[in-house]
Amino acid sequence: MGEQPIFTTRAHVFQIDPSTKKNWMPASKQAVTVSYFYDSTRNSYRIISVDGAKVIINSTITPNMTFTKTSQKFGQWADSRANTVFGLGFSSEQQLTKFAEKFQEVKEAAKLARDKSQEKIETSSNHSQASSVNGTDDEKASHGPAEAHLKSENEKLKLALTQSASNVKKWEIELQTLRESNARLTAALQESAASVDQWKKQFSICRDENDRLRNKIEELEEQCNEINKEKERNAQLSRRLEALESEIQDKERELKDLRKQGEIIPQLMSECDFVTEKLEASERENQNLEDKVRSLRTDIEESKHRQRHLKMELKNFLEVLDGKIDDLHDFRRGLSKLGTEN
Repeated sequence: MGEQPIFTTRAHVFQIDPSTKKNWMPASKQAVTVSYFYDSTRNSYRIISVDGAKVIINSTITPNMTFTKTSQKFGQWADSRANTVFGLGFSSEQQLTKFAEKFQEVKEAAKLARDKSQEKIETSSNHSQASSVNGTDDEKASHGPAEAHLKSENEKLKLALTQSASNVKKWEIELQTLRESNARLTAALQESAASVDQWKKQFSICRDENDRLRNKIEELEEQCNEINKEKERNAQLSRRLEALESEIQDKERELKDLRKQGEIIPQLMSECDFVTEKLEASERENQNLEDKVRSLRTDIEESKHRQRHLKMELKNFLEVLDGKIDDLHDFRRGLSKLGTEN
């Protein structure tokens, strides 16, 4: 029947880096077919995988091999004959479990096949020795043409026994070589596992550092936003202060105009004491208002935070000033009436 597939699945194939014995190198760009094959002629089992026209896995299973699950979807085994470590990444944990169970089953079958082969060799060796002893007895008992035939058969059996012993020595040497290769691969796998743990720790440290820097950036952005808001508030206060200063200048110009109007009528001061006293009181009040304005201006320059209080005082000042202006208008009308009467 030849070699036939007995189990087939799909997985991503990897091989250990031969230079570092730590890193995995992808052997296929995508998931490929991975199959167990049984050769009835040689009574052997192999794992074979082909990507296009390239054979990426050709691993004969021996009883010394071990399939190890390193994660929920990844497993690996060492092949001492190929001097490498194969890794398979599955799409689900169930596929990995089935593959591992089949590996153990095939491994046990390979062990049974090896034991049977050794039993056959031992049986053949014992049979050869028995035939050799019988041939010696027959030589002593028989004569003629049968003696030559027995000698020939005895020589053939001795040659087969010698070849069998030589093959046993070769198998022992090969087995020792396989054990040494397996030990080296096991050490490489342990180093790879330790390196993976170290990478995980470094990744965790980098992730924590990244989170800390991200939080620091967010804090700085919040501080920048607060500074921009404070600048905007300062700009608004500056504009408000400029508007108030402009209003004060307008009121000062109005006061100057009122003083000029009062200087035009000095001759009427002697004729109307009551009006003079009233005018002087108004000037004193105006002087007081000027002092208040200077005080308010000083307060504005010293502290921007007192703007609300300054606004209220300015409103009061405007109301008093309007009242005084109305009084001056009344006074002018009164003077005009006195002039017409005189």
